Amino acid sequence: MGEFDALAEAIYKDKVRRARAMSPEEKLLAGQELFDFACKFTLAGIAVQHPEADEDERFRLLRQRLALGEKLDRLSVRPVPDVTE
Repeated sequence: MGEFDALAEAIYKDKVRRARAMSPEEKLLAGQELFDFACKFTLAGIAVQHPEADEDERFRLLRQRLALGEKLDRLSVRPVPDVTE
């Protein structure tokens, strides 16, 4: 394992350790913060892709992308086989 791989694994393990130590309330807040960050990041990308779009149009495109993501999630959900038998 290379130096970069070892560092990446250590960072991942630390993130998992911290997530497991969070209370349910902290996890809920962290999820909201992550969603807000992702929306801001996506809005920035939309602004670059559509420099002519005003704020209302950028938010409309964001809602459209979120709806598409939800649709794709629903289409990709498959029943999990029971492997305990």
